[in-house]
Amino acid sequence: MWAPTPQQTDSSKPLNPGKPIPRPGHRKRPMTDPKPQNAKTSKRRKILLSILIVVVIVGILVTAGYFIKRLIDSKYFFCKSSVKFIPLDKACDGNRDCSGGEDEITCLSSFTENTTFPVRLTTSKHVLQVYSPGSGWKTVCSDNWTEKHTQTACQQLGYTNSPTSSTVKVGSLQSLLKSQTFCAVGNKSPSTPVHEATTDRRLCSSGSVISLKCSDCGEVGNQDRIVGGVDGFIEDWPWQVSLQENGQHRCGGSLVSPRWIVTAAHCFAGNVRELSRWKVMSGETHMNAIGGSSVDRIILHGKYDTDKNDYDLAMMRLSSPISVGDKRKPACLPPKFLEIPDKAAVVVTGWGLLKEEGKASSTLQKANVEMIARSTCSSSAIYGSYITPRMICAGNLKGGVDACQGDSGGPLVYFSSFSWDLVGVVSWGVGCAQQNRPGVYSNVDDMLNWIYTVIEKNQ
Repeated sequence: MWAPTPQQTDSSKPLNPGKPIPRPGHRKRPMTDPKPQNAKTSKRRKILLSILIVVVIVGILVTAGYFIKRLIDSKYFFCKSSVKFIPLDKACDGNRDCSGGEDEITCLSSFTENTTFPVRLTTSKHVLQVYSPGSGWKTVCSDNWTEKHTQTACQQLGYTNSPTSSTVKVGSLQSLLKSQTFCAVGNKSPSTPVHEATTDRRLCSSGSVISLKCSDCGEVGNQDRIVGGVDGFIEDWPWQVSLQENGQHRCGGSLVSPRWIVTAAHCFAGNVRELSRWKVMSGETHMNAIGGSSVDRIILHGKYDTDKNDYDLAMMRLSSPISVGDKRKPACLPPKFLEIPDKAAVVVTGWGLLKEEGKASSTLQKANVEMIARSTCSSSAIYGSYITPRMICAGNLKGGVDACQGDSGGPLVYFSSFSWDLVGVVSWGVGCAQQNRPGVYSNVDDMLNWIYTVIEKNQ
């Protein structure tokens, strides 16, 4: 018997088709990444470097754009309606150089009051008085007075926050107030303006008159260069602001409400009268030009005399109110007839020169000075007839401590029985901290009527 011939097989086929055997000369792919680790790191570095270069280039372009814009803004006014630039000195010159006339809309203005603001606080006791054209100033009795009357009267006086009233015995009033007539609120609504809600009285049946505290202005924590000054902290002098023109500190100023600033008229001398060029920095101890509040009103006293520095007062209205807090809080406007004694301690603050013809300070400076009697300051040995009723003097007759250039418009404050009152505005002087040449300040007391009227007419 013979056996079947075995079937021929293809020797090239694998024995196990499920697991192919690599042919000679062919390699399997390695299980590890074909790129070494240092190649991955290098690629990552290149990406990060590219990102960094892009960020730096963008930063340079943004910075360059910022400074180019500042340069253009310092020289030209942009007419949006006609899409063109005009020289800055043509803005606010009385001629409509832009087709829409916007170059004559937002400009400095001046104002002279011709009426008497009808409500005021007087003396260090903050006694309330009202005015009527027929009978003049009258002191308000506490008869029938309510909390609503307090709110109404304080609203008329501007900045109001948690107003309170108290009574003062008629017998303790200064002779000036005793000699004036009295009045009391009648049957009209408590929301009626106080000067319209009162009727004349020969005497107060209650035996007392009203004293008001309208806000938390002038209240700060514990206080512990101006020439001869020391570093200050904005928390101690939170009403101090920097007025900046095209990003440069020009003058100081004082918040007297969340929206209003009192400063000096001479700060706006020159051709730059267009409001968009001005910003107000607040709440900062160290000078900077980033951010700041926009301004929509700058009003100079209509009687300001550039030759005599008389009526050297101006007010700025912020486009929107600041948020009151530890670093931003108004100083109080002083009551009429505060009668600050000679040599009383007062404080001046600012970022001006540290010495005559020296460098400006980047840190807020404060100096303790003293009031100088009008009779002394207007003597021939000091300033003579240059001193008007709209001016007061403060400093040290021996020299060494004074305000200086860059402090103009800033506050001179006095701590009365209630709070820190804004009694003066840095105005002028001969040199800085020289002997027998004290600082001269605009007398806020003498121009209170103007300040209150400006605020009322620009609500």
